Amino acid sequence: MKCFHYFKEKKLRRREERSAPELKEPRKSEDYSGAESDRFVKSSCSASVTSPRGIPELYEEKAHNLRVFSYSEMRQATNDFSRMLKIGEGGFGSVYKGPIKPAAGDGTSEATVVAIKKLNRDGLQGHKQWVAEVQFLGVLEHPNLVKLIGYCAVDGERGIQRLLVYEFMLNRSLEDHLFNRAFPPLPWKTRLHIILGAAEGLAYLHEGLEVQVIYRDFKASNVLLDENFRPKLSDFGLAREGPMVGHTHVSTAVVGTFGYAAPDYIETGHLTAKSDVWSFGVVLYEMLTGRRSLERNRPKTEQRLLEWVQQYPADSKKFGLIMDPRLEKEYSINEARKIGRLADNCLSKSSKDRPKMSQVVERLKQIVQVSNEGDSFDKTFEEICEEDPVEAQTKQKQHEPSEAWKRRMAHLAKLGEHVEGASRRRLLIMQRAKVV
Repeated sequence: MKCFHYFKEKKLRRREERSAPELKEPRKSEDYSGAESDRFVKSSCSASVTSPRGIPELYEEKAHNLRVFSYSEMRQATNDFSRMLKIGEGGFGSVYKGPIKPAAGDGTSEATVVAIKKLNRDGLQGHKQWVAEVQFLGVLEHPNLVKLIGYCAVDGERGIQRLLVYEFMLNRSLEDHLFNRAFPPLPWKTRLHIILGAAEGLAYLHEGLEVQVIYRDFKASNVLLDENFRPKLSDFGLAREGPMVGHTHVSTAVVGTFGYAAPDYIETGHLTAKSDVWSFGVVLYEMLTGRRSLERNRPKTEQRLLEWVQQYPADSKKFGLIMDPRLEKEYSINEARKIGRLADNCLSKSSKDRPKMSQVVERLKQIVQVSNEGDSFDKTFEEICEEDPVEAQTKQKQHEPSEAWKRRMAHLAKLGEHVEGASRRRLLIMQRAKVV
């Protein structure tokens, strides 16, 4: 506790030196119990010991890179938060699309279209997670993480207003393209590139910084897609710093999304980077099957994705039966099997047996490279046999000579007995040919 208060006093001393306003701790409200506030205080204290510099300290250095918006700018950009400009909604609040003018423009510069997320004051998520989002995205920089442009924090007569301004992601989320029939299905190779980019984003969080970051909410809806379908991880309100040096995990209240949280984290509250790896394995199977991790409207044996896919192991002949029918068999069954095996590794019961995200990235790169080198959809007869024995028999029959063709060739053979020279040779060639 003293450590945290020292940090607050240190921040206050620097207040006049900063270009961005102070991100104050929230007052106790219905959204936060005393216990939860205490957990946050303790984690903030330990975070500063985890590494030479934790996220709050790193944020102090980079806070000037974020633009501070006025509430009037936010109202103007969203046409007073018009429903016509609303593009999404979640536990945090509503997300709007709108244009913002350059910070120091001459009046002729073009406005930039952005996504504006407004905190729902009555929502389940509150100021603490808003602060976390600002601090983490104020520090993190990677092509596969959504860019935070700035924020708005106003405490006025109308109450507390908290908003975040991000780069606008034209193609919405991976969730939309996998599960929403209003969107065209994602081609196989596009899916591979998306999941590789998402893996690179997680690997950066786990191993690319001086402080480890555990995402804690990896799911298809948090993988946003830009105009080129490049994936970018979003929503860092639940992100946490990793364990202190010499420790194996962070003890914390279990939060996240049902169906994606690792069982060891749910049972013990012990959070590690391998918790993110489990969530990644769930999304791998969602990508393969086109099914959500939990679908109540399906038969009971198919409602839970991970239980259902266990009936169709990656090395079995039945594996092809789980593949997303919207792909219309335009995929490589060999590549799909490799993805299935990788997903199984990520979903290992013991967290120690799960690979690091850097290892997952390398495996995905190998799969993508093979996919890019040739036509991965040109399957051999043996591959078809493995995928679907019934289909294999159909394919084989299609390549066998028909009965009508056999009768026609027998008739030509009789005629050929009376033909001499070149004509006879032509008929013999026709007899040997296999016309389908």
